[in-house]
Amino acid sequence: MAASLFLSSLKLPSFPSDPIRNPTRTSNKKQKKSRTVSTISASSSSFRNGNPPETDCPVPLDQLPVNEYRALSTSLPFSWAAADLRLYSSRLAVTGASFALLIGLPVSAFGTSSLTDPRCALGAVSAGLLAATLAVLRMYLGWAYVGNRLLSATVEYEETGWYDGQVWVKTPEVLARDRLLGSLSVKPVLSRVKLTLVGLAASLVACALLFINIESPRDLPQDAGGRAIAGAYNDESARSFEPDAFCGEPDLS
Repeated sequence: MAASLFLSSLKLPSFPSDPIRNPTRTSNKKQKKSRTVSTISASSSSFRNGNPPETDCPVPLDQLPVNEYRALSTSLPFSWAAADLRLYSSRLAVTGASFALLIGLPVSAFGTSSLTDPRCALGAVSAGLLAATLAVLRMYLGWAYVGNRLLSATVEYEETGWYDGQVWVKTPEVLARDRLLGSLSVKPVLSRVKLTLVGLAASLVACALLFINIESPRDLPQDAGGRAIAGAYNDESARSFEPDAFCGEPDLS
């Protein structure tokens, strides 16, 4: 009896079950952890692709407005408008000057037959301004298109490219994100481009008015008298046809 009481007092205490001896519980924990990690990775990848994690978006990735904005902001010449003001102005100036010197000046010199003619310089400057205006107009059209798609509540897209147009209504989360991006990133670029277009248009109009009002230089004949109109009238030709009108006047030749 005493021996049995002694052995019962030496009985080992009870501990929690060993995970090695209970593999079912361990596997359940691993599955839950893997599901959590996969959910987080899937949500982060979907957000990088332009979709919030809770959105089942049927629009192809390259037609999403947020991805179109990213592609536009890294392509030429659209990225110029979103760059620093100094860089934006310098690139436009280089574009206009290159076009004026390489194309505008030779064409103007050929048309006026003289490099000293003021109209030659005005023609070259007008050509450079026209090239810069076309570049800025192309920027405006691209940024306006992306801005409208960001601010719109619907997205028009094509699934296969065979003109099967579809319309997807944005979810509140996507609409809020796109409108925030359009208001903070696209509208300032459009304002800058609009001001640039107004300035270039005014410069083109001024050059056109100067070009029209400047008279081309014409060499007057050296032997003409006081009464002479170059290419139309002089005293010598009039004397040969109407000698009676010059009676009593000295010969100017």
